Amino acid sequence: MKATACHHPQQPQEVNLLVENCVAKLRSRGLRRSQGLEALLHHMAAHHRPATLADLSRVQDLASLDQATIYRLVMKLESASLVRRLGLHERATYFQLVVPGHHHDYLVCTSCGKIEDVELTCPVEPLEREIMARRGYSHVYHELEFFGICPACAPATPEAPAIL
Repeated sequence: MKATACHHPQQPQEVNLLVENCVAKLRSRGLRRSQGLEALLHHMAAHHRPATLADLSRVQDLASLDQATIYRLVMKLESASLVRRLGLHERATYFQLVVPGHHHDYLVCTSCGKIEDVELTCPVEPLEREIMARRGYSHVYHELEFFGICPACAPATPEAPAIL
């Protein structure tokens, strides 16, 4: 599975601030700081793209962590609302660090699983703000994914019937 989404590399000071904010939120919930947790947060903050647990277990900086530890850490982050679970493709579950003020919509190849950022202005964001204003909800977010066949897979894929 290729998690090849475009990503916007963060500046080191932004990564460090994001990691410190995440650690502070976890500590306020009674969770302890560990080197493994910090390494995972640093990687997810610096690379800000969807990743499977398998993707994370192959990261050089996380080589000292076994898959079970990575899973437990990601679940802790998810339960603290610091990581969002994304069902971008039927073959795997992806996780992405929640970065306040950053939003991504994705284009997913249904053949190979390649994931790309849709780098366009999201038409749903004004609707989110309207929903919050009218309904009084806070922390409203959405997930918008488009699915299709990437150019590399298209020649090998039979033509799909047109959808009207």
